[in-house]
Amino acid sequence: MADPLSDQQGSAQDAPVNSPDDRVSTAPMVGLSGRALALGYLVVVAAGLALAASVPIPPNHAWGEAATALGIVGLAMMALQFFSSGRFRSLSGRIGIDRSIAFHRWAARILLIAVILHPLLYTVPTFLADPARGFDRLGMMFLGERARTGLIAWLAVIMIVVLAVLRDRVRMPYETWRGLHAALGALAVGFGVAHALAVGTYASALSMHVYWYALAALALSSLVVVHLWRGLSFRRDPWRLVSNIEKARGLWELTFHRVDGRPFSYRAGQFVWLATAPRRQSLFDHPFSIASSPRERDLRLIIKEAGDYTNRIGELAPDTLTGIDGPHGAFTADDNEADAILLLAGGVGIAPIMGLLRDFARAGETRPIRVIVAAGTQDRLVGREEIEAMRAHLALKVWFVLDHPPADWDGENGIVDAALLTRALDGLNPERTLSMACGPTAFMTSTADTLMDLGLDPDNVHYERFDYDEGALSRLDIAQRWRFRALGVALLAGTLVFALRG
Repeated sequence: MADPLSDQQGSAQDAPVNSPDDRVSTAPMVGLSGRALALGYLVVVAAGLALAASVPIPPNHAWGEAATALGIVGLAMMALQFFSSGRFRSLSGRIGIDRSIAFHRWAARILLIAVILHPLLYTVPTFLADPARGFDRLGMMFLGERARTGLIAWLAVIMIVVLAVLRDRVRMPYETWRGLHAALGALAVGFGVAHALAVGTYASALSMHVYWYALAALALSSLVVVHLWRGLSFRRDPWRLVSNIEKARGLWELTFHRVDGRPFSYRAGQFVWLATAPRRQSLFDHPFSIASSPRERDLRLIIKEAGDYTNRIGELAPDTLTGIDGPHGAFTADDNEADAILLLAGGVGIAPIMGLLRDFARAGETRPIRVIVAAGTQDRLVGREEIEAMRAHLALKVWFVLDHPPADWDGENGIVDAALLTRALDGLNPERTLSMACGPTAFMTSTADTLMDLGLDPDNVHYERFDYDEGALSRLDIAQRWRFRALGVALLAGTLVFALRG
């Protein structure tokens, strides 16, 4: 799995199989459905508008009420950003971190527009009547003493988005960006709430005080949970690196053992956040897919040399103490009732695919399983011998594909295209086949669209994308964006109703 916050990636590798009587420790799938999360989101934001509308104060002009509504919506959305980062399983455990972060980024754009327009709309009537006075009033709104807390929050929101956009271009270290992201978010919420309570049109009402204090407390407490409580848990519940072996060029298999020996409950295909000594704090943790089966004793990851942290991953010595937070993610197959399974791995995306295969082999899976593993060159190919050996335990067919094969290569050449996918589906009922893909974004989106063209049910086409730039989009991604837009329309409708209610 690729790191959703940086350019690190995790993967899997062949490793010794533990004894067949190892304990199984499978984590229950927790979290809310996408619809429940969307409804809850709307309820929280709309509550601020409803409480303000219930205050017995005559409405201002429509422009002023629209400005107030945008301020309420933008600040409430900013507070909720702390919970859409994918770090809270009880909320987003069922939808996966890819959808969580995709929504997080979409919401950031919407709240940015709301926050920027909030002070400007107040001055529209003045500008229409007298532009010179309009500029004077705008200056007072930004430079006046009463607006100071609001200006700090306003600038903090803008800086969050600017840094997120420019991070890769200016090569800002991951930990620096992450710390600034959290600090600026806390500033935006803290000073935003102070501004709303000090100068807000409806701030005198007790209900608005309760609403803003509750949102601020929840948002800031999330930072305590992620950066303090979980950081302390890394110390209370340490793991130790057992081995670190280079299994392919730039791909390292790391095996971890829980110091107290307790089973670690997770589902094949999930991921964990990993922090290693000497920086065993949550600010420095990174997400990697689990490459082992829950039926094994130890936890295995493969980490690719690809970023600030991972470029030196091969130097981690055995006995290094680590912290592990998890499990996270919804890239799992054990609840699906499909008749057959198609697994697609591109490059380092072999990680969760190996975890799934290892679990299928240990669980005695009897359904037909088709696997396509793609890599650039042969020295980047991971797990071929182990996957081939699984034929003895599984109803398995495998295709290995290289972009740049050597002269003596006996596998597939080129890309994973419709012709290869058609061969992989031969003899299967596409409508009853589950597809799971992990790898480069273009690889996942193109194969997803092709598989749906070949008859797979969209609900059975799964992948997790972690390149939060625009990138390639599949029809599944486009449909998700339309759902986000529908939520945005609902927020806009609430704003208009509030603005025009007088």
